[in-house]
Amino acid sequence: MITLESFLRGEWVAGRGAGATLLDPTTGQPVATASTEGLDLGAAVRHAREVGGPALRALTFAERGAVLKALSKAIHEHRDALIDASILNAGTPRSDAKFDVDGASGTLAYYASLGKRLGDARWIAEESEQLTQSVRFHGRHVWVPLRGVAVHVNAFNFPAWGLAEKLAVALLAGVPVISKPATATALTSYRMAKVMVETGALPPGSFQLLSGSAGDLLDHLGPQDALAFTGSADTGLSLRGRHNVLASSTRVNVEADSLNAAILCEDASDETYGAFLRDVAQEVTQKSGQKCTATRRVLVPAAQVDRVQADLIDRIGRVVIGNPAHKDVRMGPLATAQQKADYVAGVEKLVASGARIVWGHPTEVELVDADARAGFFVGPVLLRADDPASAAAVHEHEVFGPCTTLLPYQTTEEAIALVAKGGGGLVASVYGDDRDQLGALVLGLAPFHGRVLMGSKKVADQAISPGLVLPSCVHGGPGRAGGGEELGGERGLRFYMQRCAVQGDRALLDKMLVG
Repeated sequence: MITLESFLRGEWVAGRGAGATLLDPTTGQPVATASTEGLDLGAAVRHAREVGGPALRALTFAERGAVLKALSKAIHEHRDALIDASILNAGTPRSDAKFDVDGASGTLAYYASLGKRLGDARWIAEESEQLTQSVRFHGRHVWVPLRGVAVHVNAFNFPAWGLAEKLAVALLAGVPVISKPATATALTSYRMAKVMVETGALPPGSFQLLSGSAGDLLDHLGPQDALAFTGSADTGLSLRGRHNVLASSTRVNVEADSLNAAILCEDASDETYGAFLRDVAQEVTQKSGQKCTATRRVLVPAAQVDRVQADLIDRIGRVVIGNPAHKDVRMGPLATAQQKADYVAGVEKLVASGARIVWGHPTEVELVDADARAGFFVGPVLLRADDPASAAAVHEHEVFGPCTTLLPYQTTEEAIALVAKGGGGLVASVYGDDRDQLGALVLGLAPFHGRVLMGSKKVADQAISPGLVLPSCVHGGPGRAGGGEELGGERGLRFYMQRCAVQGDRALLDKMLVG
């Protein structure tokens, strides 16, 4: 068993005391400990502001991009070791661990390319606009890096990708980062941070890692700082409501709960229907359903619900569950004992609200090379609510595991209204081949989501699954989903930058704001 150190002010340091114990979710055995007791987190924040910020702002976008490229390359070179850490501490089969680690290196590579395209500038200047009758007096908006620190509080389900996607955007914008991974699965984050630091590519003070409790870290945030959080809506609300955050108007981005929906249209061709089944089955079982983008509600024309139910049972029923290190296993345990308890209670809550289990059981599951009494294993569950409007918990409570609910609908308008009951989501997906219905669904769902994926015959074998987050598109959503936005290509940089309108002589503006 190892001790996870924190990387603060350019050094690897361990906190005092026993701290938290990280477990192997497959066996329940301890694999590491992490503590931040006695660490001076205020000094870490000052180090980021006083050392990391100036070092990053001195670099051009292209130079910052080169840093990201070096990090991406190093993560790829150490891919197998990081995958092993994910299998051990997150309980993810190799295919899911690859999804996480490759997502990390891929996102860093994307933002490295964006840095190269932005070139030798150190800020982003928009086009100028004449402000008065004088052709010489213009205004021009310029985006400049904040002078503070970006604190990233990440979720347990993507210990590699979650760290990297926030890091890539902040560093390219020119803002130093203190990353705080979820303690339960921090082994992967810790080992990835070791790899990144050892490249020597990171400017001094530009990256720090906190392994263990956040302690008083957030107490030190002020008006030039930014806080990005991924996790539960309740925790997000608590972070937003901190006195110093409110008093200083510290920037906060939250990615929280999301009752994502998949909608099948009545006219779907065989190819489109196949893509729908494939995507729903994958989103229910990938990462054991522990994804913020997983499909929680499946809306189906009432006349087809029995067929869809049978076909989904067939698909999900083929997934091999057990020891994630076994070559045939495609779904491992949940990450923690608490996640297992919450999953079982969540399924019970959906049933009490009017849904019924049509296949599976939350605790009775056949395993390969694993002991259900030792690990945090659960069974996939397919539910159905034949009166979807009255099954309130289905639209209000996210069960974070391999569980989804079938909801029959009669009209396009009803489908949109049912999805809207979720209060805002990260992603919705629609599958059909009628252009008018697809258009009505997409525009009807767009106000409630950060992203909508259209599946149709022409892209059935080419489109990504709805749960795949691409760095070029916005990741986030309104309402229950947190109201934040991450990624989105160049758009993502804006969270870490201040837009300022500069007014004056056009020629001087153009010369001053070139780079």
